[in-house]
Amino acid sequence: MIAVVAGLNVFPIKSAAAVALPEADLTPAGLRHDREFMLVRPDGHHLSQREVPELALLRPGFDGVKLTVHTTLARAPLVWEAIDGPARDVTVHHRPCLGIDQGDEPAEWFSSALGLSCRLVRFTGTRSTRLGGGTLAFADGYPVSVLSRESLDDLNRRTDVRLPVDRFRANLVLEGLGPYGEDRVTRLRGGGAEIELIRPCGRCVIINTDQETARRGPAPLRTLAGYRTERFDGERGIMFGRLGIPRSPGAVRLGDVLTAS
Repeated sequence: MIAVVAGLNVFPIKSAAAVALPEADLTPAGLRHDREFMLVRPDGHHLSQREVPELALLRPGFDGVKLTVHTTLARAPLVWEAIDGPARDVTVHHRPCLGIDQGDEPAEWFSSALGLSCRLVRFTGTRSTRLGGGTLAFADGYPVSVLSRESLDDLNRRTDVRLPVDRFRANLVLEGLGPYGEDRVTRLRGGGAEIELIRPCGRCVIINTDQETARRGPAPLRTLAGYRTERFDGERGIMFGRLGIPRSPGAVRLGDVLTAS
């Protein structure tokens, strides 16, 4: 089978908005700068759209040096040059890892915008995937998420409201595999890059959050529960899309034709 890259997204700040790109570097830890930053509560636990849907309204950009964040929640954007420094203990879903605190200025900006006390950290150290021997930054469990556009089209035929692809926060959106064709794929190869798809992507209430308004409704999680609930590795959940690990680095571009096997 072949698949065409129809969407390419990075999320510089975990649980904030996507940056759509024409091309990106695939590294061992995923697309470059994906989930490189994270907001944490004073106890170091990560902030998520699960509890704070307004994170969807944060529009970040990061060029490797300067982080810029626009939002309707603040009078002016944040412009911040990432700093180095001592690492602090933080957690992602109660799993410990390390982040470099970015200081009081961004902490005050995000705390004011979101109306809660939080601090910005930048990933450092190493994290391992649960399966497959991969590495990742602040992503939940695997460095690359993949979704077939035809799978979304099939879901939309089952719902009353047409859902945009940004609800599902995929790094790679593919065309050509057919509905749920990604379920049958274990390898994606193209341009020297290779991704091994390890497991289905378990879904949560975040997909019920409108990424433009931060408003939350019952769809599509309720619809997916009717036909996409399954068990994987002892976990029962609502599965939609796939999660993977880069096996060979390389550039990935919109319009790339990937071999899927």
